[in-house]
Amino acid sequence: MKAIKKTAEYTIYQKRNNRYAVKGANAQWLNGDDKVKVLLAEELIKLSVAAPAEAPAEEEAPAEEAAAEDAPAEETKED
Repeated sequence: MKAIKKTAEYTIYQKRNNRYAVKGANAQWLNGDDKVKVLLAEELIKLSVAAPAEAPAEEEAPAEEAAAEDAPAEETKED
């Protein structure tokens, strides 16, 4: 790993696969939200906004209900 930036609070390393690792001042590796905050502050990564997964399901439900209401009711005849 190659040291990219060293401060009093943390050291940022770049791995061979171009990912980043962050080691805190207490010699412990930072993970999760702490790591993301440091990398965002140093502008090494960018976060993208993902579309909500539930949006398409909500749009389909009214369409299905409207189709059911528009369809004529079938009458059955018994002999």
